[in-house]
Amino acid sequence: MATIEECREALDRLSDNLTGADGGVRGAAALDRSLSCHVTDLDRTFTGRLDGGRIRVDAVSPGPPAAKAEIRLAMTGDDLVAMVAGELKFAKAWASGRVRLEAGFRDLLRLKSLL
Repeated sequence: MATIEECREALDRLSDNLTGADGGVRGAAALDRSLSCHVTDLDRTFTGRLDGGRIRVDAVSPGPPAAKAEIRLAMTGDDLVAMVAGELKFAKAWASGRVRLEAGFRDLLRLKSLL
């Protein structure tokens, strides 16, 4: 089982990957939205912002998100680490229910190129 530190490192790597991306991926990530990622097996939630193509984590708190972020993710720590490492494809994990993504319709349309 992935640790909280490994999950935080994975989010930092994802942020670096988004920052270094080009074309449609960079454009899709160039939103300014509140973000939460609930790591279900650790029962911890990372909260912050997706801002200018970068993920900024502001806090880690126990339990599910206390407030409703504009973009919400939920998954196990192992799935988060595997997706960022390229060992698990987001679309496959999302289609099978291993990952939940909730956002407004317009944001989902913009984020689809990240999938």
